[in-house]
Amino acid sequence: MNKTCLLLLGAFWVASLVCYGQDTAKSEDWLLENTAYTAKVVKKADRIILDNGLLRREIKWAPNAATVEFKNLTTGETLLRSLQPEAEVTLNGKIYAIGGLHGLKEHGYLLEEWLDDLNSDPDVFQYLDYTIQPIRPKLKWSGQKRLHMAEKIAPTGKELILIFQHASSELEGVVVEVHYELYDGIPLVSKWIVVQNNSLETLSLDSFKSELLAYPEVENPVETPNTWKRPNLHVESDYAFGGFTSGESNVTTFWETDSTYISQVNWKMETPCLLISKLPIGPSIDLKSGAAFESFRTYELVLDGTDRERNTLAMRKMYRLLAPWSTENPIFMHLTTTDEDKVKEAVDQCEATGYEMVILSFGSGLNMEDNSPENIAKFKALADYAHGKGIELGGYSLFSSRKIADSVDVIDKVTGKPGGAKFGNAPCLASEWGYDYLEKIKFFLEHTGFDLLEHDGPYPGDYCASTTHKYHNGYEDSQWKQWTMTRGFYHWLREKDIYLNAPDFYFLQGSNKCGIGYREVNWSLPRAQQLVLGRQNIYDGTWEKAPSMAWTFVPLTEYHGGGAAATLEPLKDHLLSYEAHMIQNYGSGVQACYRGPRLYDTTDTKSLVIDQIRHYKKYRKILNADLIHLRRPNGRSWDGFMHVDPNGEHKGFVLLFNPTQNDIQEKIKIPLYYTGLTDYATVSDKNGVEKKYELGRNFEVTMEVTIPAAASTWFVIH
Repeated sequence: MNKTCLLLLGAFWVASLVCYGQDTAKSEDWLLENTAYTAKVVKKADRIILDNGLLRREIKWAPNAATVEFKNLTTGETLLRSLQPEAEVTLNGKIYAIGGLHGLKEHGYLLEEWLDDLNSDPDVFQYLDYTIQPIRPKLKWSGQKRLHMAEKIAPTGKELILIFQHASSELEGVVVEVHYELYDGIPLVSKWIVVQNNSLETLSLDSFKSELLAYPEVENPVETPNTWKRPNLHVESDYAFGGFTSGESNVTTFWETDSTYISQVNWKMETPCLLISKLPIGPSIDLKSGAAFESFRTYELVLDGTDRERNTLAMRKMYRLLAPWSTENPIFMHLTTTDEDKVKEAVDQCEATGYEMVILSFGSGLNMEDNSPENIAKFKALADYAHGKGIELGGYSLFSSRKIADSVDVIDKVTGKPGGAKFGNAPCLASEWGYDYLEKIKFFLEHTGFDLLEHDGPYPGDYCASTTHKYHNGYEDSQWKQWTMTRGFYHWLREKDIYLNAPDFYFLQGSNKCGIGYREVNWSLPRAQQLVLGRQNIYDGTWEKAPSMAWTFVPLTEYHGGGAAATLEPLKDHLLSYEAHMIQNYGSGVQACYRGPRLYDTTDTKSLVIDQIRHYKKYRKILNADLIHLRRPNGRSWDGFMHVDPNGEHKGFVLLFNPTQNDIQEKIKIPLYYTGLTDYATVSDKNGVEKKYELGRNFEVTMEVTIPAAASTWFVIH
């Protein structure tokens, strides 16, 4: 077996190596080198084929359009066992399939020779035509305002649009488009629908399903297990909220049973083998004559195995492609005051130490909803001062998790009274107050020149049963309308290049950063505990998020209690703890909210901060690269992680920690597959001493390391 085949699978994590890829002429591992994988859409006979060398989706368009193949070209695995319509819409209370082929008698597998005998149901939307075009940017983002690590400012690839119409007179003029995007360099396809009402009447769009895939079950038990295994497919949509990861915030992906699959082994027929992408409720909107409705987008990332690191590396690559703004990673502090002199002092300290942004924190006194001339003038002057020093200025605004008024707040469907929101009480964004709130924040940002919005409590998905709010009709359309307003606001922020911190999963709608995932009261624990728990947060929070996508926290002043034992002020008295926080945060590439009144209080403290920022900026590119997880912190032995960048000057950066009170001397195996190195690696320690290693069979080297007690060490790999 040659080394190229080994590279295909990320060999160092598998016990036995199999060389797949019989369906593709290419053999490069796309996680290391992906330029050879170019998206193409071609029409051949009765098929329209989307293929980029990593996945293939084939649509048979006669006698109606239906996906007849969905294949992982790396492994040869097909992700289709039967046929479904391309979409489904409920119009004026009646369900209509969009495309589809009928006549299959077996739904556990699919033979090619069966396809020509299938027919089209006359009562469904019929395929009419198609269009192929390059992928268009979803959001406007210049990529010019601040440093980022994106390879390109928008994804490239091909878009396929299938056009469907219905034969009935009552749907004359109604057109449904099914859109597919296949991306260059990644096994990823997206899908959404557009409903165009060209009729003379208003149309009620009650619900829709924008994707239906009858996938092969991963397991086939006779009895129903407590949990079911999923296929090698990561699915999420840009209609996401309510969590810090895609799994927590995914509300549109449903794994359902298939009543037509009567040959399945499970005797209760409860096997979840039908993937459906839909809204939980709604949208329940009236589509006026001449209007169009566009659904959310579903993203399907084909995975080539079960290794956690490899699969989540693929997810991180996906986010960098779809949300390149999330690779912006400015160095910021959280300032706890809006006193003009103290803000200017903080700006001066940022300029002196190499920081790049000041965020006026919660509790600082900032009120962006105050559009008075006096308030605007005050903060415009501060923004101008910061810009004159080369520093960006932004601030915090709270939307959700607060009570405004009974006439404004989310109404519980059961009680008919305010309450029942995710955070108890919350305003309804689709109320007149909610609309005005967004307009006030936009006015403030535009007229002050602020560079960042930290939007706490962004819309978390609350339904509202009010029938008096101006911008939604009732419960069924309330989530869709509030999400649409949030999406529009976040797109506006992205177009203005206003950085967006939001503790929710809005990356695909324009947010830059979300919390790493931590328990806030843990920052009231003693400093030593904060450090180990903080590294656990980093280790756990960087599986599915790239370092630049997350923030963590450092309480310079008291936060949720804990007193002097929990805080770093006065900074000069806690230099070791201050430095340790910076080493693990900047070393991971995860920016922290250093929350307090200042960055330094003495020349020694200032020197410490300057040294850490210089080190970070020297290795900034590799420290913002993907993390390989070496060992989770447990307090008993070393823990650590490694950044990898096969295309960078520095191929790897290893950071190891010792939480114990004794020096650790140990031989540690370092996996180097994702550095792109294949034969030899040169490793430099923190003192610049170099050593050359030959890579073993599994692309790893064994390093003898010494980690001082209660400290850390690092290595650069070339």
